[in-house]
Amino acid sequence: MGRLGLVIRRPWARYLAPALFLLAVTAIVLVVRAELRSDEAPADTVAATTRAAPAKRSKPPSAKRFYLIRSGDTLGAIAAQLGTTVAVLQRLNPGVQPTTLRPGQRLRVP
Repeated sequence: MGRLGLVIRRPWARYLAPALFLLAVTAIVLVVRAELRSDEAPADTVAATTRAAPAKRSKPPSAKRFYLIRSGDTLGAIAAQLGTTVAVLQRLNPGVQPTTLRPGQRLRVP
C-alpha cells in the first residue's frame, strides 16, 4: 500500500510537473521571441514616423515607346528625327547592331 498511498495522498503532483514544464517552456519562448523582435521598431514608433513623414510616391512608369524601322533607316537618322542621340538609342537597345538594322524591327526610343 506504500505506492498506492502516495498516489491517493498527492493526486495534484501528477498534474503539477507537466504544468510547470509548460509554464517554463512558454516563458522561454516569450523571452526568445522578444529578443528576436528587439531589432524591429515598436509599432507606435512606426505609426508616428508614418504620420510625420508620408512616403514619397514614385511616378508611374511611362509606357515604353517603340520605333518601327523602315528600309533605309539608320540609327543616326532615327536619333535626329526623334531629337536624341545614337548613344541613347544604343543604351535603350543593347542587342541591336547599328549596321544590321532590318525593316520591321522595333527599336525602343525615349
